[in-house]
Amino acid sequence: MMRPFPIATSLALILAASAVTAQETPVAKPSASARAITPPAVSAPVAVAAAPATVVGDANRGKGLTYTCRGCHGVEGYKNVYPSYHVPKLGGQSETYLHNALLEYRANKRKHPTMQAQAQSFSEQDIADIAAYLSSIK
Repeated sequence: MMRPFPIATSLALILAASAVTAQETPVAKPSASARAITPPAVSAPVAVAAAPATVVGDANRGKGLTYTCRGCHGVEGYKNVYPSYHVPKLGGQSETYLHNALLEYRANKRKHPTMQAQAQSFSEQDIADIAAYLSSIK
């Protein structure tokens, strides 16, 4: 007695292979006359990679992005529960410092679980905007 499952499985595999083969179309080779007309390939000049554009921070947009930051960094004398860690005040810090700190948290070079999670959700533009806003606070 034949077992229907292995036969059905084999048939499905054969049909799937046939369908993949049928989708592949052979590439037509150009005719001799077309090859004769086609100019030889000329090496193109090597393109120089453009320097990445500098992202300029928008303090107005950054203010909206820092809404959750204020929960810890906006409370005077606040200490995080895990680990027992004094949360620094960010207003008025250097824009470069803030930008670099967020990049380091995002790259896991600075260790703080909450800050790493926050920073990983930020784009380059978000980080620039946040740094612009926080550095503008007096």
